Amino acid sequence: MQDALNRAPADRGERAPTPSTAGATDRIFSDSRSVTRSDDALQAHYTTWQVTERIWREHLRPRYRLLLIAFVAMVFSALTTGAVPAVIRRTTDDIFLGRDRTLITTITLGIVLVTLMKTLAEYVANVAVSYLGNKFVADLRVQMFERLASTDLAWLDDVHSGRLLSGFLNDAGLVRAMASRTIVALGQNLLKVIVLAGVMFWLDWRLASLILVLMPLGVLLMNRQRRKMHTSTVKSMQETGDLASLITQTLRAMRIVRAYGQEGREIERARETIRRGLEFTMRGARARALSSPAVELLTGLGFALAVYFAGTRGVSGRLTLGDFSGFMASAMLIYQPLKALATMGTSIQEGVLGASRVFGIIDRRNLIVEAANALPLEIGKGEIVFEDVTFAYDDGTPVLKDFSLRVPAGKTVALVGPSGAGKSTILNLTLRFFDPVKGRVLIDGQDIGKVQISSLRRHLALVTQEPVLFDDTLKANIAYGADQASEAEIINAATDAAAHDFIMASPAGYETRVGEAGGALSGGERQRIAIARAFLRNAPILLLDEPTSSLDSEAEAKVQRALESLVRHRTVLMIAHRLSTVKKADLICVLDKGHIVETGRHDELVANGGLYARLAKTQLEGFGAAASVAPITTDAREPQSGQSRTVAAAE
Repeated sequence: MQDALNRAPADRGERAPTPSTAGATDRIFSDSRSVTRSDDALQAHYTTWQVTERIWREHLRPRYRLLLIAFVAMVFSALTTGAVPAVIRRTTDDIFLGRDRTLITTITLGIVLVTLMKTLAEYVANVAVSYLGNKFVADLRVQMFERLASTDLAWLDDVHSGRLLSGFLNDAGLVRAMASRTIVALGQNLLKVIVLAGVMFWLDWRLASLILVLMPLGVLLMNRQRRKMHTSTVKSMQETGDLASLITQTLRAMRIVRAYGQEGREIERARETIRRGLEFTMRGARARALSSPAVELLTGLGFALAVYFAGTRGVSGRLTLGDFSGFMASAMLIYQPLKALATMGTSIQEGVLGASRVFGIIDRRNLIVEAANALPLEIGKGEIVFEDVTFAYDDGTPVLKDFSLRVPAGKTVALVGPSGAGKSTILNLTLRFFDPVKGRVLIDGQDIGKVQISSLRRHLALVTQEPVLFDDTLKANIAYGADQASEAEIINAATDAAAHDFIMASPAGYETRVGEAGGALSGGERQRIAIARAFLRNAPILLLDEPTSSLDSEAEAKVQRALESLVRHRTVLMIAHRLSTVKKADLICVLDKGHIVETGRHDELVANGGLYARLAKTQLEGFGAAASVAPITTDAREPQSGQSRTVAAAE
């Protein structure tokens, strides 16, 4: 029967899951020295003190009232726990040995009262601490999202989204666990240890010393394990980020994976990443696993010594049975909080390392910052001027040098040229996704580096080669960036973009959800929704990143008609390859290696027989003008050489 089960997947024409072949070499109790890795882009370095002080200052101190309630509840919990040995002592000496019937009811009611107080105190403390921890991590996630929403696009391009997702889910959770456990350990458990140790010393200081004398040795052992936890936790978090990256990447590319028959390759990559994560996780698990038995061993030795000396003193009559019972009750009750305190170091290390990655995101310094005295952009006609602009990426790759271009108000200027010529960078600079190394970008005579970023982008509308839609309704996607738009305005924008008819044919009309990345729509439909969004924004300046290059002829014709309506009476700067798009531009600028080599209208440039003519001829022959340019939000490294010259379209 087992053989039949093993053969079942193959009988269905499917690939049977391949179990790990490392079973014979699994290292359960020792580390695999062959598994190593370096830091990733999210790993920052903060000390335990820096993390602790920051958590207190930013997240706990502002909620000091709730923290005070939790602390008072912990004090009551500790005191009621400390009362248990005293009750046991009185019960043993006065009821069982002293035969005092009058105390039975009193002690019984006392036990009930102590239990009720302890239960209520622990409930209040646990709920308060749980809220503090969960509110704390919620605040962290909001801060991380705020930072990601405003951080430099170049950095976002360098960090895989899966690693950022791991930061939100895994690393932030570790910080929450650290905060909650630390509050409980330092509050409730420490108070219990203090109270119970006091009771033990009150009952018999000699026996108490025997129980607690071995604890310094446990602290030294825990410190050694803490250092080991540091390394293993760092690597485990990094591998978790790698796994999240692999999953998100594979899900996005699943059609290509299956079309090229690469399921096995991706499964093997996942298996290797998971195996590495398991190794680093087990290194931490071994360190944690040693902590608890070590405390138990030391505590057990202390108990053995206490029982031995208590027995010798009890035989000689120097220790009553009640004192011994109360003392042993204290010793057993102190075991759990002592164990929690001893193992707290491992939780703190995990939390500190998780916080280092979280705070590394939150504290990241933006390169694109708003000037201190920035004023709103005042739009007049909408003229764009690039004035001796030089730009290079962080790796030193030059893109533009002394580049100058004037886009007159109300005119359409098309940028054409081979891939890597600098076209995407020009749009990036206009949106101020990047700042030039030298020179200025002006809109109506105002340096965009000195105006408010929000006001700059409010006067720009962008339509990209790959339209960006959100997993929301058609209505919400059209109204994105125009929150106050009325339903009539949304319908008018959709009508102008030739999208109204197919929207009304959808199951729920404008309330139809488009699916992840607009997957429920065709390419042409997605593009028309993006154009409707630009119509609704009604910005005086329009940036187009080859919005028809990925469409078929029929869809392109519909989108082209919508674009013709959209660009009317607007300043338009566009990246274009297709002749159908370029022919109607007021001016065509041909770029090559970062500078302008030709300017003019379509017929003039074809007659000149230069680069544009060759690109047009290539396209007419059916091979396409050039390689597709990347969306302008990507960090396309574009080489540069030569100088540019000032160009203005004819008014």
